[in-house]
Amino acid sequence: MSPGKQASPGEAAAPVAAGARLEAMRRRARLSRVAVWTVISAGPIALAVAVASTPTTVAAAPAAQPTAVRTAFAADPGGYAQLFVGAWLRSSADDPTTAQARLAQSMAPDVELPDPAADAQSATASVTAVRSAQRTGGAWSVTVAAQYANGSVRYYTVPVTVDASSSSFAVTGAPGVVAGPAQAEVPKSAYGVTVPDGGLSSAVGEFLAAYLTSAGEVDRYLAPGVNLTAVSPTPYTGVIVQQVSAIEETATADQVPADGTKVRVLASVEARNAAGRWPLAYELTLKARSGRWDVAALKSGTTQDGGAR
Repeated sequence: MSPGKQASPGEAAAPVAAGARLEAMRRRARLSRVAVWTVISAGPIALAVAVASTPTTVAAAPAAQPTAVRTAFAADPGGYAQLFVGAWLRSSADDPTTAQARLAQSMAPDVELPDPAADAQSATASVTAVRSAQRTGGAWSVTVAAQYANGSVRYYTVPVTVDASSSSFAVTGAPGVVAGPAQAEVPKSAYGVTVPDGGLSSAVGEFLAAYLTSAGEVDRYLAPGVNLTAVSPTPYTGVIVQQVSAIEETATADQVPADGTKVRVLASVEARNAAGRWPLAYELTLKARSGRWDVAALKSGTTQDGGAR
């Protein structure tokens, strides 16, 4: 054999080693069969002993692979419709090359641009999506409110489609002008107990002064374990409590009740700064401790009858 065709020592040794391993495995198999038949002939007790003493090799089960789970959800296209209406209202068919016109056309290629007269109405000041309703499949109807510089408001409905992955949107038709939502009846407030001037009202006023004007440290008015940070930068220079109302009658007591007693109040205040006076309201939960009231929670919004607390 020519030198070019001679196998290297490693290549020649590989088949030999493989053959030796195979032969050793065969010998072990033959010996195992002989041993089993020998113990069978010796009786059941010997067989049991042999089985118990025979090493058992257990192949590890492959690790379970995580299953990809896709959660079906419908993305609300309200923001997309809001962006479109804003661009569409600021566009003109006379100049489709403006940035607003190009944006509107890219979002709804089949929708014509408006052609407003120069003095037809005041300019659009803001556009806000106020309601989104899913129809069938990926079809949605979004109601958008457009407020103009003169204070008037006009409502538009926009048909929008969303793809199956909820990652792509398209406006499928021209907006339609609709009537605005009706004024809902305001339910009776759950805060029906008037809190007189006293320790509770003072605690509320001092806390809000620290919270809104940095007049003192907020922590000194908080119940143990409660963490609240004062508004920063400080927005107001003064806070005056106009009224404190509560849910529980306990809030009207002259003396602070037993430790752990909680009351929920709504504080109406007037905040002041160089720019003017601002009526604000805060929901607070206060907790009695050592003859004083501590703030246990600051909540947003207001609670009506039947509201979960």
